[in-house]
Amino acid sequence: MFLAWNEINKNKLRFTLIIGVLMLVSYLVFFLSGLATGLASLNRESVDKWDATAIVLTEQSDKSLPQSFITTEELDHIEGKETAVLGQLNSIATNGDSKQNISLFGIHPDEFIMPKVIEGEVFSSENEVIASDSLKDEGFKIGDTLKLSSSDEILKIVGFTDSARFNAAPVLYSELSTFQKVRFGDAAEESKDKINGIVVRGDDMSSISTSNKDLEVIEIETFIENLPGYTEQALTLNFMIYFLFAISSVIVAIFLYVLTVQKISMFGVMKAQGISSEYLSRSVIAQTFILAVVGVVVGFILTLISGAFLPSAVPVAFDIPTMIIYGVVLIVVAILGAVFSVLTIVKIDPLKAIGG
Repeated sequence: MFLAWNEINKNKLRFTLIIGVLMLVSYLVFFLSGLATGLASLNRESVDKWDATAIVLTEQSDKSLPQSFITTEELDHIEGKETAVLGQLNSIATNGDSKQNISLFGIHPDEFIMPKVIEGEVFSSENEVIASDSLKDEGFKIGDTLKLSSSDEILKIVGFTDSARFNAAPVLYSELSTFQKVRFGDAAEESKDKINGIVVRGDDMSSISTSNKDLEVIEIETFIENLPGYTEQALTLNFMIYFLFAISSVIVAIFLYVLTVQKISMFGVMKAQGISSEYLSRSVIAQTFILAVVGVVVGFILTLISGAFLPSAVPVAFDIPTMIIYGVVLIVVAILGAVFSVLTIVKIDPLKAIGG
């Protein structure tokens, strides 16, 4: 460790450049992880809020909520600790000044998927809705009347709730009867028992079942993974992160190999003086560890600082445990990149290195 630290002190500029490269790579990794977490959250916020075990959809819907059409009568065929009916509709809402893609959820207010209101009040009559607080950034406020692109019904925002987005769209929660008026129009009365799915809570998946062979009980995480674009988006960003790990290892390997080649004569003299290859190898590993830790920590801090200044429209959410894991991985791959330098040191012949 003494040799490693002493060399860093004597060659500050050279090693600062290495730290800078590691810092930039780690900054990009941390930022991409935050972007991946944020985009995933945009898709699943409202579903996570249910704290549910499973959802029941039709077998033919291919695990897609909008493509599932069932009736409230199916509640009699489902085994579970708690159940909640759910109607869902994608639309565009306008308050006269702003337009926004939304997802309308029709629910019963006495069931467990009813969201907690953080501002305003709970809907108490038809055509009243609770809106995602993300809509406030788009100019929507309590008291606004909304016109949906798919209906002639006029809705009124009476409250806001947090963490309420589904498939990246802000959610509007309404009484189930309001949802059916919006969706079915004049046929709402005949369609009053029609919904898209039934959300279920249970001790585990084995405690949930349905006697209707046309229905499918889907674990909630599986349902989320089948949201349009969710898995593909996560795989793309994660692949970029893993590729950056490999790049980090290669960069460190090249830098340290060049530095080692430049010091072959010095290492040869040290080996001729009786200093073992093991000691020199440990010095290179220690040096790499110091550089990697400093680069990763600086990248970590800069990422958090950057996140504090990002506008709310940027879907970034930093998960500290995940970032710590990625930081450790970056340090490990940097050390693995130093292996080439260690192999070079082991192969140094003292006589040849000093020109003997």
